[in-house]
Amino acid sequence: MTPPQQPEPSEQPEPSAVQGFAEGYAAKAGLHRTHDGRIDVLKSAGGIQGLAESIVPGMVFLIAFTISRDLTQSLVAALASAAVFTVVRLVQRRPLTQALAGVVGVGISAWLANTTGKAEDFYLPGFFTNTAYILAMVISIAIKWPVAGLLFGILRTEGLDWRKDPARLKAYRLGTWIIVAVLVLRLVVQVPLYLMGSDGLAALATTRLIMGAPLYILGVWIAWLVTRPVPAAADARTSDQPSKPSSSGA
Repeated sequence: MTPPQQPEPSEQPEPSAVQGFAEGYAAKAGLHRTHDGRIDVLKSAGGIQGLAESIVPGMVFLIAFTISRDLTQSLVAALASAAVFTVVRLVQRRPLTQALAGVVGVGISAWLANTTGKAEDFYLPGFFTNTAYILAMVISIAIKWPVAGLLFGILRTEGLDWRKDPARLKAYRLGTWIIVAVLVLRLVVQVPLYLMGSDGLAALATTRLIMGAPLYILGVWIAWLVTRPVPAAADARTSDQPSKPSSSGA
């Protein structure tokens, strides 16, 4: 009996370390596909619960501070709302990563605002996080490992093979630029509101809610559409079709 044929060296996959990193990155990003291959926008945002975890603490802080004008009480209320989601996940026996990250993020924001005594500083750490993401994505584009490729390549079962195709690499670089544009837009809109101090607090908080997870997921969805692979057979479809027999019978 003939032993099974071993794959040629050229057929071996990319280095497992890089492949594992890409898969882990895509998993942590929480992106999901629907059964028909489209990106599941709501599920990628963590579902209704995930959206609530990202939106509610900031909303609670804004409402509490608007009503009471008491910074300490408002920060405690925001922290408490973030902690509630962690308890809910414990009861549901679901992964705590997203909820704990939210608690830590709100905790840092609350500490900074309480230290400076400025309510608008509750939103300051988000600017640094946003800037770090921008820098990381721009670097990924420059070194030809665009983040969009790492995310979408796994979901599309391309693995890392897209890096061997100049057209796919170009598409994923464009997709990453789209996500960068969303992050830059946040800073362009929100930083001037932050610099207005307490006068811009309500507008800053409102735009933070609108331009948070919902806008980010919209940007990722657009990047997904822009980077869709073109079917390889599309260009040759016409030429590959057999010619019809002559109706004259010649």
